[in-house]
Amino acid sequence: MDPKPTGAALLLAPAARGGAAAKLPPAETRRAHFPAVDEHLVVPEVTRDELIRGRKVVAAPALEPHAEQQVRLDFLIAPHLRPGYIGAADLITRVAEGSDFATDLSIRRAGTDPATGRRYLEELSFEIVNEQSMRDVREKAEDLLARGVRRVFALFVKRDEVAEWSAAEGRFVPLTPDATLEDPCLVRPVPVRALLDGAAAEREVVRALERKGNPEIEAIKARERQAALDEGRRAGLDEGRRAGLDEGRRAGLDEGQRAVLLHQLRTRFGDVPEARREQILAASGERLAVWAERILAARTLDELFEG
Repeated sequence: MDPKPTGAALLLAPAARGGAAAKLPPAETRRAHFPAVDEHLVVPEVTRDELIRGRKVVAAPALEPHAEQQVRLDFLIAPHLRPGYIGAADLITRVAEGSDFATDLSIRRAGTDPATGRRYLEELSFEIVNEQSMRDVREKAEDLLARGVRRVFALFVKRDEVAEWSAAEGRFVPLTPDATLEDPCLVRPVPVRALLDGAAAEREVVRALERKGNPEIEAIKARERQAALDEGRRAGLDEGRRAGLDEGRRAGLDEGQRAVLLHQLRTRFGDVPEARREQILAASGERLAVWAERILAARTLDELFEG
C-alpha cells in the first residue's frame, strides 16, 4: 500500500508533545522495552491506519505501479522460502511504543517463539515505494532494525531500483541489477533483476521450485527423461531395421551373384568340383565380383581362382 500521512497525531511519543519532533531513546534502551509484536495500537483489517513514531499514517489503496510490483514480489519470494520460514503480505507489527505498521512483504520463522509465546518477529522486510514519503520509509527501516529485523529492503518503483537499508550509513544503499540477494531464509540466491522484471521472476521461480524438489517439476523432468529414452530406443530400432534391410539386400545380391557365377562356370568348364563350389558359397560379395570379371578371360578353373 501507499501510506498517506493524515496530518493528525493519534499517539505521540513523550518527547513529541507540544509539537516538537519525536526524539527516541537509544536503540539498546528501546529494545529492552519493546511491546509484543502483536499488541496493536491500530485495529488490523478494520482500519487502514498505521503509526510511525506516534505519527498517524493512512495506508491508502495502491496505484497500478505499486500494486503490480506487489504481485511480482510476492510471486517471486514465496517459492524461494526455505522450509521452516513463512512469508506474509501487509503483516502489521508492533515495532515500538509509538510504531505499529506493516511492510509490503516480510519473512519470519514459522511457529511460535518460545521466548515470547507469540509469533516470531520478521527477519526480512520489503517495502514497495511509489507514493509514500521518504521520511516514512526511512523511519520504518530504522524502527524495524532497532526492533530486531535483520534486513530491510526497499523497491523504488519510479526509479526501478532495489536498495537495502544500511544502519552504518543511515540510508538505503542501491543494489546493482546484477547482484543477488542471499540469505539463510532463502533456498537459493534471488537475482536483484528478478525483483523488478516479471519474465526474470518466472525463470527464478522455476529454478527455486526445482531446488526444493517440487513434485510437479520432478514429474516433468521424469517425463522428459522418459521421452528422451523412448526416442533413443526408437532411433536404435529404426537404425537396426535399416541395417537389417541393408544386410538382407546385400545377402540377396550375393546369393544371386553366386548362382550366376556357378551357372557360368558349368557352361564353360562343365561340372564344378565340390571344393570349388564350397569356395564360391563361402566367398564375400567383393570376391565374387572379382571372379565374375575373370571368368571371361580364364582358360581353366584353377586360373580363375588364382590369387
